[in-house]
Amino acid sequence: MAKTTQATRFLDKARVSYTIQQYDYDPNAFKVGLQAAEAIGEPAERVLKTLMAEVDGKPVCAVLPSNAEVSMKKLAAIFKGKHAHMLDVPAAERLSGYHVGGISPFGQRKRVPVDFEAAALGHPYVIMNGGQRGLQVKLAPADAVKALGAETAGIIA
Repeated sequence: MAKTTQATRFLDKARVSYTIQQYDYDPNAFKVGLQAAEAIGEPAERVLKTLMAEVDGKPVCAVLPSNAEVSMKKLAAIFKGKHAHMLDVPAAERLSGYHVGGISPFGQRKRVPVDFEAAALGHPYVIMNGGQRGLQVKLAPADAVKALGAETAGIIA
């Protein structure tokens, strides 16, 4: 497995300190984020998932704990829209440049607005996808928010 991805290059360029964690990705896992948390021995609320959505037809990215569900109503409101829905797999992969199960908010093909779940800011570190299935990056949540230029609001259902 390569340890250099678009995501890690993005973090390096932004001068963000991170460490890499790898695990055996299970393509048959019911919830990929929960499987990642279990595989690396971290609490699910600290292992964040990246979801690609649309708000009033415009793409956005949501970053939230792997054991939580996004509120489409809250996501739409944060981006000053009325309607939000998840992108289908081909659209999410095309927009992000990553395969589902390996989508990272860092270094996406097309930069889109990001909301980072505010509750995750209370952790000393979080673990996020590093741009490849089975590759995670561990970093300070404030560093992730700064590098992404993300909004920080509650989006959990």
